[in-house]
Amino acid sequence: MKKKAEWPRKLRSQEWYGGTSRDVIYHRGWLKNQGYPHDLFDGRPIIGILNTWSDLTPCNGHLRELAEKVKAGVWEAGGFPVEVPVFSASESTFRPTAMMYRNLAALAIEETIRGQPMDGCVLMVGCDKTTPSLLMAAASVDLPSIVVTGGPMLNGYFRGERVGSGTHLWKFSEMVKAGEMTQAEFLEAEASMSRSSGTCNTMGTASTMASMAEALGMALSGNAAIPAVDSRRKVMAQLTGRRIVQMVKDDLKPSDVMTKEAFENAIRTNAAIGGSTNAVIHLLAIAGRVGVDLSLDDWDRCGRDVPTIVNLMPSGKYLMEEFFYAGGLPVVLKRLGEAGLLHRDALTVSGETMWDEVKDVVNWNEDVILPAEKALTSSGGIVVLRGNLAPKGAVLKPSAASPHLMAHRGRAVVFEDIDDYKAKINDDNLDIDETCIMVMKNCGPKGYPGMAEVGNMGLPPKVLKKGITDMVRISDARMSGTAYGTVVLHTSPEAAVGGPLAVVKNGDMIEMDVPNRRLHLDISEEELARRLAEWRPNHDLPASGYAWLHQQHVEGADTGADLDFLKGCRGNAVGKDSH
Repeated sequence: MKKKAEWPRKLRSQEWYGGTSRDVIYHRGWLKNQGYPHDLFDGRPIIGILNTWSDLTPCNGHLRELAEKVKAGVWEAGGFPVEVPVFSASESTFRPTAMMYRNLAALAIEETIRGQPMDGCVLMVGCDKTTPSLLMAAASVDLPSIVVTGGPMLNGYFRGERVGSGTHLWKFSEMVKAGEMTQAEFLEAEASMSRSSGTCNTMGTASTMASMAEALGMALSGNAAIPAVDSRRKVMAQLTGRRIVQMVKDDLKPSDVMTKEAFENAIRTNAAIGGSTNAVIHLLAIAGRVGVDLSLDDWDRCGRDVPTIVNLMPSGKYLMEEFFYAGGLPVVLKRLGEAGLLHRDALTVSGETMWDEVKDVVNWNEDVILPAEKALTSSGGIVVLRGNLAPKGAVLKPSAASPHLMAHRGRAVVFEDIDDYKAKINDDNLDIDETCIMVMKNCGPKGYPGMAEVGNMGLPPKVLKKGITDMVRISDARMSGTAYGTVVLHTSPEAAVGGPLAVVKNGDMIEMDVPNRRLHLDISEEELARRLAEWRPNHDLPASGYAWLHQQHVEGADTGADLDFLKGCRGNAVGKDSH
């Protein structure tokens, strides 16, 4: 257990506000125009409430209200709360993809923390990329920080059926293409998909990353699953505000909490909940910022034998609302601990160990959080495939895939990029059937650019009309955590940098063997070498702006797709005063 720092002591905010010098009066005097009394600058912890609220980030649209509860908690604990709006990358609105701006957000927020008088931070997050971007920033600066998420939206219902955000969007869209649903019915269903504030109500990336924050120990126990509109979400926010003040006094930092053991806990948790493949990229990036050596091999090693026990869409049938009522993530963590799959002594932001937080919780619904013998899949961890098609790895989510496709050999039908896919997929003359393997290139971190969620390519109508709902699909893209199917993602190296994916041709045979973790392009080594030697880039390069910076410096998916100059830059939290 970490030894608590001495208190009272001088905090970094006193570099701005403590004393009587001209520079201090400059900083303090200007802030007083908001009506703050002089005695608030007496050395108490100043807490930055980093808020990703935005009208254009609908998942986070209620965070301003929630921030008031955080402030109340900070005041109650004797701190001084200051709310700071920060970069908010919305998955549902940002083009070309929110993932392209995760690293920009992390960089901007890192400097927001480093350059301003904060002693601790509350990370107010929700939508997919806001959680990793703020955790990456906090890890880099390494000031006491704690996560509070906005929570999932309430269940959707359409004609008596549960509607999962995202999951049913893909399902209903395929039904329209197959002639099983009319466009008018699809529009009618739209109204029932998002019936309250909050993030996706499936175990999509937002709910997954909320769970990852809790499993890492960076949020208070039980934070991940409370619905956005439940009063207990406000209570959680207020308790978080109280807790961060004590964390500053104790000097409890991200580097104390996010250890290698904490990341292993998170990986196993992701397997147990049937979490998003996006968690792979985000945890690798966060680990890089905090200085923990984490790799794709850790994902396969830690997750391989963990059963998926959370019966939520897209892998199962329930939604986040039922998950909360069943007991939420603490029940899952307790199950992992009982099975010997949890580092029980991992420290959390509460100051207690993970096991102390969860050992007494109760599972209130064993159809939502299943016994291990009734698991959705006995080996639910993210699968890491390797071979001559993916020398640096590719990932697949077995809990959302079709068992009969786990070992499959098929003829490649190739799309050079997402535009090529869109131009061809609905053509009845496309030479494709359900035994084929769909391959899409140039959708990775550099290729798209930004690595969009297009990997779950919709099937061609000619196949859907035969009643087929799944095929093997391979790309260097990502897919939404709400999506499902036998989809191989994050193929590395990506096509845009000349990875083997770039030289796959129509008619090539590809073998996928999930049990043996193999992804193989069935051509000779000599032919593969010849094709790679002849390959030339065929995608447009940005000429300026952040897109250029991203293109020049983004790393591969296998290491987290962070910018190469931002890894390993933890610490150095106090800036220089220029006045």
